[in-house]
Amino acid sequence: MNKSFLTNLIATSVFAAGYYFEQPLALYGGLFALSGSLTNLLAVHMLFEKVPGLYGSGVIQARFEAFKLGIKSLMMDQFFTKENVDRFLNKEMSDGTAMNLEPVIEQIDFNPTFDGLVEVINNSPFGGMLAMMGGSEALAPLRQPFVEKMKTSVVEITQQDNFLEALKDQVEQPEMMGDITANIESVIEQRLDELTPEMVKEIVQKMIREHLGWLVVWGGVFGGVIGVISALVAA
Repeated sequence: MNKSFLTNLIATSVFAAGYYFEQPLALYGGLFALSGSLTNLLAVHMLFEKVPGLYGSGVIQARFEAFKLGIKSLMMDQFFTKENVDRFLNKEMSDGTAMNLEPVIEQIDFNPTFDGLVEVINNSPFGGMLAMMGGSEALAPLRQPFVEKMKTSVVEITQQDNFLEALKDQVEQPEMMGDITANIESVIEQRLDELTPEMVKEIVQKMIREHLGWLVVWGGVFGGVIGVISALVAA
């Protein structure tokens, strides 16, 4: 069962029971838990979807240009440096085998890209809400799934025929070797330009939406605790 739905169901049941049996602790605990879980559920939804009238919603799609720029910077700064390209191409050309960039990509550190995504979220209208749920540390469980998905996505880009063909065409022209990184950058830009806001949303959504469900759970837990405390104080 979806943990967000289960959290809301439990909170609603506790609230209903408290109201029916006139138990303030259950009433306030369930009400505040439901409020916290629904608020965080809406926040998770607003990360990915544009909601009319709610400023800042759809932040992932709105910042898709920054997301693409982050992928490009990662590939050019960590993988396609002049030294790495020269070493890799010399090996591949001497072996006479098809180019396979996956072993090299596996060595890339994708953590800076995740940190950039967290920074985007922190600087969005959801930053304050995220701070209430523990700040950036609340997103820490998403790091490894994000890194694994990014590696898979980058490998897929480099394995596409037009990418490999463009790379080989440049390698086969000795006079172009000095500008090989510039040509690779152009190919990467061309591939990234084919991305749409919807595609970027789906990429990020697949990586982190399941884990963001815990924000809903903890919203319900903390809301319930606050509700119980409020009931005790009111008594």
